[in-house]
Amino acid sequence: MKDKNTSLGSPVSRIDGILKVTGKADYSTDHPVKDPAYAVIFKSTIAAGKIRNIDSVAAEKSPGVLAVITHKNAPKLNTKGGIRGGAMLQSADVLFFGQHIGVVVAETFEQARHAADLVKVEYDQKEAKTDFEKLHRNGVKPKDKEDEKRGDVEAALENAAFKVEETYATPIYHHHPLEPHATIAEWQGENLILYNSAQIVNGAQNAAASTLNLKPENVRIVSPYIGGGFGSKGGQWGNLVLAAVAAKMVNRPVKLALARQQMFNSVGLRQRNYQKISLAATKDGKLTALTHETATHAAIQDEFVEPCGDCSKIMYDTPNSLITYRVTPMNLILPTYTRGPGKSTGSFALESAMDELAYKIKMDPIEFRLKNEPEKDPSNGKPWSSRKVVECLKEGAKAFGWEKRKMEPMQNVQGNYWVGYGVACGTYPAHQRDSSAIVKLNREGSNVTAIIELAAADLGTGTYTILAQTAADALDLPMNKITVRIGDSDLPPAAGSVGSVGATSYANVVNDACMKITDELIARSGKQYFVRPTAAQLMVSEKIVNIQTRADSKPMESAEQYSSHSFNANFAEVWVNQSTGMVRVKRFLAVTGAGKILNPKTARSQIFGGNVWGIGMALTEESVVDPRFGNFITRSFADYHVPSNLDIGEMEAIFIKEDDKLANKLGIKGLGEVGIVGVSAAVANAVFNATGKRIRELPILPDKLL
Repeated sequence: MKDKNTSLGSPVSRIDGILKVTGKADYSTDHPVKDPAYAVIFKSTIAAGKIRNIDSVAAEKSPGVLAVITHKNAPKLNTKGGIRGGAMLQSADVLFFGQHIGVVVAETFEQARHAADLVKVEYDQKEAKTDFEKLHRNGVKPKDKEDEKRGDVEAALENAAFKVEETYATPIYHHHPLEPHATIAEWQGENLILYNSAQIVNGAQNAAASTLNLKPENVRIVSPYIGGGFGSKGGQWGNLVLAAVAAKMVNRPVKLALARQQMFNSVGLRQRNYQKISLAATKDGKLTALTHETATHAAIQDEFVEPCGDCSKIMYDTPNSLITYRVTPMNLILPTYTRGPGKSTGSFALESAMDELAYKIKMDPIEFRLKNEPEKDPSNGKPWSSRKVVECLKEGAKAFGWEKRKMEPMQNVQGNYWVGYGVACGTYPAHQRDSSAIVKLNREGSNVTAIIELAAADLGTGTYTILAQTAADALDLPMNKITVRIGDSDLPPAAGSVGSVGATSYANVVNDACMKITDELIARSGKQYFVRPTAAQLMVSEKIVNIQTRADSKPMESAEQYSSHSFNANFAEVWVNQSTGMVRVKRFLAVTGAGKILNPKTARSQIFGGNVWGIGMALTEESVVDPRFGNFITRSFADYHVPSNLDIGEMEAIFIKEDDKLANKLGIKGLGEVGIVGVSAAVANAVFNATGKRIRELPILPDKLL
């Protein structure tokens, strides 16, 4: 009988934790391969134009150099194969500053890096579109996003007793996982192994195979551990296939790792957004109109627009609504999914505007939100599978001490500090995706062990642990009898660790596989049971040495009848120095309703991680483009400022009990994304409560407050 302390819902420590802290977990370039060579990418130094000439003679003669690969000698690749951002040496065209234009392969990393500096490039330069401040007013409607309108927003705004019409701006942000993008490429005949961090293992396999003109079965992705990704490793970028090309050309395994500075224009970004929010309300605080109009940018050759209006579509009850997007093509790398895509940036605009309107009406911002709680999804009329916004706000207010907040700003002073309190809500959709898993049971005497296999991904979120817990529960085995194998495209295909679908999809299919193997053991015994036996009991009683089965799980058909989301309420206490304008988040509380919490310990870490990044969004993080060149002024951690331990005050997370079996069988909703949504708005609203200054453009730097 298994230890009940390891069952789902228990705060079990990560089973892979010892491997990680002792350095035994193999990340992308840690895998042992025989006689590897090293590759370094060199990049364009203009934002638009054409390469006239590449002089690589000095580089080729440099000690240890095995190959210099450019568009002149690179093999023909399928540019529509699914690799993001282009930059695969297929032409002389340059579309953004920092585009990959060549690769040097050498015996050592140092030799490759030195030789890359010896390459001389001449360009025919064109005028580049690099200044969003000048270009954004000429944006066009995106290809995949139609304007969404309900009711008559113009009339509602014109006749409003109270209204807010403001524009909120967020800068470009970058992902910056602790492990930069890196790959080992190893050819074995016509087969290719890519040791590469991938949030979607099978997605990376298909993209690499298609781009390299191979069959998927000829490409294997090995990605047991990922040192963070935040969306940047959800799709794959040119560096992945360039490693494979380099390995083919030198006939050796090749390691290719991006430097931190190269990350800024190699693997996407979160785009700069201007978001105009218009809210209208009656005297008693009932919303009558909401518009959310986003102006943003994409790449010259491709389009990606993060859905900033998603929160506005569903968070509050209003009869009149308008959600629009306008996008400007620019000579920057293609934007991509970044943690809480659209929702984290969109919630800053929406929840700041809600705070502004509540202040105009002289209504408590929590009361204002509660008054506009929708009974069903306003965007599509579907009933909620469950929605815990009210509970999150009420429980959070009680735990945070919201009653201490004064409505008027600058009323709470501690020494040389203004103290303020802010609140903001957030949401992220909950989905299950198709996934498959194999469970293998083995017996030696009375000792029964299990192996769980699926091509899942672990971003550092605790996938190994929650799947071991899931299997332990379903098989009634101790966790130390469970082995979890993930992160390999040779295993059964599974959903990605993206969009908060990972835990939901993985845990449901593992549970299904364990239930299925138990059913098969019961059928194999030919007996009837008054009490359902466990798989371990059946293995022993029926003297079965080994057995395996596979489950292929899909979302429940009935789930489409409901609107399923995780929801949160965020509470911030900030202290603002009256002399310097420096803002410190002294306390932060996140209260979340996200269905069944598989492991409170790893879940708490997920929320804290999202909260810290949200605080960074609010106060420190910003990527700045020099419009003269199209390059980033901020290109290291010396000038792209992520929060450190000393920047973060006291943090706490509360989970609202939520049993939502309408979303999926296990009632899991996902936490990876929702933890960042609403955070920056809570901080900004607290800054207003402290200082009386409404900051509508992030980050909130001291010069904006002094």
